[in-house]
Amino acid sequence: MNENLNIAKTYDPKEFEGRIYEKWEKGKYFTPKVDKSKKPFTIIMPPPNITGKLHLGHALDNSLQDFLIRVKRMQGYSTLWLPGEDHASIATEVKVENELLKNGIKKKEMGREAFLEKVWEWSDEYRDRIRTQLKKMGVSADFSRESFTMDENLNKAVRAVFVKLYEEGLIYKGNRIVNWCPKCMTAISDAEIEYEEQSGHFWHIKYPVIDTDEYLEIATTRPETMLGDTAVAVNPKDERYAHLVGKKLKLPLVNKEIPIIADNYVDMEFGTGAVKITPAHDPNDYQVGKRHDLPEVIIMNENGTINKLGGNYAGMDRYEARKAIVKDLKEQGFLVSIKDHVHNVNCHDRCGSVIEPMISKQWYVKMEELAKPAIQIVKNKQIKFVPERFDKIYFNWMENIQDWCISRQLWWGHRIPVWYCEECGEMIVTMDSPIKCTKCSSSSLKQDDDVLDTWFSSALWPFSTLGWPDETEDLDYFYPTDVLVTGYDIIFFWVARMIFSGLNSMKDIPFSTVLIHGIVRDSDGKKMSKSLGNGVDPLDIIEKYGADALRFMLITGNAAGNDIRFYEEKVEAARNFANKVWNASRFVMMNIDKELMEKYKNCKDYTIADRWILSRVNTLVKEVTDNIDKYELGMASQKVYEFMWNEFCDWYIEIVKPILYGEDEKAKGVVFNVLFDVLICGLKLLHPVMPYITEEIFTHIQEEEETITIAAWPEFKEGLRNEKAEVNMNYIIEAIKSIRNVRAEMNVPNSRKAKVMIYALEGKEAFQEGKIYFEKLASASEVIFLDSKKQAPENAVSLVSKGAEIYMPLLDLVDIEKELERLSKEKEKLEKEIERVEKKLSNEKFVSKAPEAVVNEERVKGEKYKEMLEAILERINSLK
Repeated sequence: MNENLNIAKTYDPKEFEGRIYEKWEKGKYFTPKVDKSKKPFTIIMPPPNITGKLHLGHALDNSLQDFLIRVKRMQGYSTLWLPGEDHASIATEVKVENELLKNGIKKKEMGREAFLEKVWEWSDEYRDRIRTQLKKMGVSADFSRESFTMDENLNKAVRAVFVKLYEEGLIYKGNRIVNWCPKCMTAISDAEIEYEEQSGHFWHIKYPVIDTDEYLEIATTRPETMLGDTAVAVNPKDERYAHLVGKKLKLPLVNKEIPIIADNYVDMEFGTGAVKITPAHDPNDYQVGKRHDLPEVIIMNENGTINKLGGNYAGMDRYEARKAIVKDLKEQGFLVSIKDHVHNVNCHDRCGSVIEPMISKQWYVKMEELAKPAIQIVKNKQIKFVPERFDKIYFNWMENIQDWCISRQLWWGHRIPVWYCEECGEMIVTMDSPIKCTKCSSSSLKQDDDVLDTWFSSALWPFSTLGWPDETEDLDYFYPTDVLVTGYDIIFFWVARMIFSGLNSMKDIPFSTVLIHGIVRDSDGKKMSKSLGNGVDPLDIIEKYGADALRFMLITGNAAGNDIRFYEEKVEAARNFANKVWNASRFVMMNIDKELMEKYKNCKDYTIADRWILSRVNTLVKEVTDNIDKYELGMASQKVYEFMWNEFCDWYIEIVKPILYGEDEKAKGVVFNVLFDVLICGLKLLHPVMPYITEEIFTHIQEEEETITIAAWPEFKEGLRNEKAEVNMNYIIEAIKSIRNVRAEMNVPNSRKAKVMIYALEGKEAFQEGKIYFEKLASASEVIFLDSKKQAPENAVSLVSKGAEIYMPLLDLVDIEKELERLSKEKEKLEKEIERVEKKLSNEKFVSKAPEAVVNEERVKGEKYKEMLEAILERINSLK
């Protein structure tokens, strides 16, 4: 036994995970230097929002990134994984505002500056939490370069891009329809909308055609918006309404005339085929209104109440107005019917309020010009999506892109770098705060109150984090970055914006590959959410099973782009695998002798098992590296798992135990070196997905290298490829498996030895060389090689394995008299059970009165017992 062994007897991740991370940080292994002699490899971490704790989606995303960065670090690249957080303007503002309201404090009463002080306190607290959580997951990110979207240098980048785009004519202020939250009183993005299924109604309303007895019937789920109707549209091909196109309607309750127009937007088959057009309060109607030059009547205030254009309903809340309008429509004879209707309603994901589409004066980015090169760059494969199918989502959004609303009516965020002169009204767009008006020289200047959409700053993330707009050493060396790892749900919200921002500001792509993963669902396939209460805290899982087990479960066997289901049983199985590797490694450490290893380090007197395992681990290196290069990380991890568990632990270690416990010094020395080399290689291949356990074992089993994190990644060596050894050893393994299966079927204990007679059809030399393995692993008392099948004893169990027919004398396996006695008792027992079931089923009262399921269960039992009896009778006959 190795007396220097000081690794813990049992696997306990709590004992070493925290200690190891401290060691990594102290060693600065994750802090790369700008080294022109090395090739850089860069990943910029998608910044989590500072609104709470990280979830399993973050755990998956960061485990995948860590996998890639650890491989590249071991391959000798100068690897930068730059972490950071997003200020998440609206989400954070809502959170802080709600916290203050618990203490009776209102945001507006505090004032902007005092409120922002509270948000910065929140930010500092939650950024620290996120940092701690990431480290618990084992992420090997460079926290010395950690960024925050509200850092001063990132704010500088935001201002620089805004001014640049404005000067290029790509940013403008104008009235367009936006998603408006009446509770938060701000425009929001599509990314901040949740679709909630709600029960509602279709209100069918008559719109009289002026100077006729006719009317058009429209159906709406939002009758209050009729106050802003400026037309009713029908399809130009709809013969029912062709004679009415161009005529006027009387808008009920409002008493104004509106036209009947023809537009292909209208679906003739849906509803009545006539659609009310409210350009100021519906995105589709807005487009119709633009095509027909319709007036845009905004009938709602920012807080969701009806404004002065709403006539009798002015001042009412939108839902209060809805009730009043329906009542008046009914009383005045305009309401045809009310039909129940279940539909998806757009709600703000932060406050839960129903979104109101509304024309609002906002800042916008013109997207058509920016989108063109961003589309081409993906078509040219300069940026590749993995899996490739996701480029269709990208193209669909980019080719139909609308101008981007970038202003938000919030306090927390990047203030828009625009000032207005209160004397002459001049607008000044500049990076730095102006002292006086550029037109009239007045010092009475007021900055725009709005802040920028969070996505505006995160669109600059790949280069702003590296120091842009300053010409920094990091920017020159690490940009463009290599891989972006992200979920498929933000391809257009974030990925597309980073691409066109990089092309516009840096004149280069922000990354060359976008690795897309799915979302983590619960075990029933449902999306995890607070409302469902099915979320899982990754820190709870780490506390119970360790970070390695969680990472292994999230990555292994999963393919890029696919959703995965979380099963705690799979995490437990991953921990069992870690325990298996721990025990096998400890066994190796306990038994290897460093002096003998050194003495025979150049000896190549390998057995077939040695040649096999060395070839297999060498093949594994090639396959795993190829999988990683193709971003098949789940497949790579699965292969390492199968090799370590099956081939190394279950087969090779068991095969060499007789040598380890034997007296042949040279054989021991050779095996020690093979065990050591294969284990070290396996640990390195396992390290990207299970960093902690591999570090703990690696630093105990060898003393030459201080950490596995910067140890060299294994390389495939053509000279170690030995296909013959792999084929031959496979003959032996399959034969031993077959023998074990037969013995298990016959309930033969391992302690009972039996002769094994092999008639080799092919690979005879393999079976002869592996003779000793049958004795140890197949409970063989003796291994005999037959020249002909005729030499096999008559009363023998025979089985066919790959390359051979194998025979075992029946008397060696069982005591026939005792076995016949046991089988006879089994036969009597089954006959009694069959008799009992048949008696029960022949009882008419039981069959007629018992539940059908109970009767069927008895029938199934009877069939099963008969099958078992038949098998017992066959066995008895074979022994006589």
